[in-house]
Amino acid sequence: MQKPNYIPLVLLLVFAVLGIIPGFNGVPTQIVTEGINSGDTAWMLVATALVLLMTPGLAYFYGGMVNNKNVISTMLQSFIAMGVISVLWVIVGFSLAFGSDIGGFIGNPMDHFMFKGVLDGKPWSLAASIPLVVFAFFQLKFAVITPALVTGSMAERINFRSYVLFMILFSIFVYAPLAHMTWHPDGILFKRGVLDFAGGTVVHMSAGWAALAGALYLKRRKSHVEASYFPPANIPFVLLGTGLLWFGWFGFNAGSAVAASPLAASAFATTNTAAAAAGLGWVLFDAAKGKKVSALGFCIGAVVGLVAITPAAGFVTVPTAIFIGAIAAIISNYIAHLRSKSTLDDTLDVFPCHGVGGMVGMVMTGIFASKGVNSAVTVEGLAFGETGLFVEHMIALIGVSVFAFGMSFVLLKVTDLILPLRVTEDDEKLGLDVSQHDEFLIEA
Repeated sequence: MQKPNYIPLVLLLVFAVLGIIPGFNGVPTQIVTEGINSGDTAWMLVATALVLLMTPGLAYFYGGMVNNKNVISTMLQSFIAMGVISVLWVIVGFSLAFGSDIGGFIGNPMDHFMFKGVLDGKPWSLAASIPLVVFAFFQLKFAVITPALVTGSMAERINFRSYVLFMILFSIFVYAPLAHMTWHPDGILFKRGVLDFAGGTVVHMSAGWAALAGALYLKRRKSHVEASYFPPANIPFVLLGTGLLWFGWFGFNAGSAVAASPLAASAFATTNTAAAAAGLGWVLFDAAKGKKVSALGFCIGAVVGLVAITPAAGFVTVPTAIFIGAIAAIISNYIAHLRSKSTLDDTLDVFPCHGVGGMVGMVMTGIFASKGVNSAVTVEGLAFGETGLFVEHMIALIGVSVFAFGMSFVLLKVTDLILPLRVTEDDEKLGLDVSQHDEFLIEA
């Protein structure tokens, strides 16, 4: 029996009550309809739902790869993000990411506190044909999946309540500032011309570096120290998760055009092509090393391709996506191999796949971004003879990496001081399904 803790419930009830008080209940004075395009709005509602589907997809993807004592706990760490971050986003997250600029690093938390002005607000400046609330909820789904991605590096040994606290802190102090810096017109990276179409920097690099910090901070599982091998619990879960992620990623990338437009179609095409090339690249690289083609390998490779094309999806051509996917898969595969030979216990290789994949995508965007694909590209990539964009991307890559890793490590320490991050050795041996949730997987 866990020691009772009333604080989280009280906090939820405080904001629940605040939400019915006049001045905080978000009742619109007048809903803006001028300039709203019904086709764009319909597409963005669908894209928003597609991106949400990625989080359950991630749950199956991760849940199938851990051992059978930790399937439920691992999957729940993704699902709980849909609850926690959805509420946090309405309270303050959206305002921190997209509120009026403060120093190029963060938004004003009071601009849209408790979603003030979102239902009747003017459309976002870079998404002028859809209601602000649709844009806000599309962006929410990105904020949901980012901390969920981190969990794979700390699987099988993290205290669930501590993870929830870390997720909240990460969203406020890492995700929101990066989203503001990259996607707000006054953000420091945006103003420097850094291109991130759908979140390679904001989502995948931040999650990858946080995952590395988490793996280092939590140290190795006992099974990892003893080199005890536990097979993945359910490969079909991984296949199902990959399918859901691939499907949902069309909303992630094509939806980032924020309109039902030719650009959305282009991003849709590059997304599918990179995933296909990367899935093949991963298993063929394995085959070149003498390994058998595996379902797990193709699934991981496809996800790496999706990660790598994310920042570039709306800036590069479809044939270029083959190159990006294949190269990203080979690099991530090699880094994962090096990780497996080291003492780093990144349980599900989040850093080699999402961190490295995101960085490869950022570099590739700096090389192949083209005005012909997207007129928003003011300086073309290195492949077209211009160096400015590539240089800015290299500077941003270093800066974002230092910020995401350093801040995540600090937040892990803060979390650990409030609630111990790591479960006891007995709980780890028992498995987190039972020790954290009193639930267990019944095998047929």
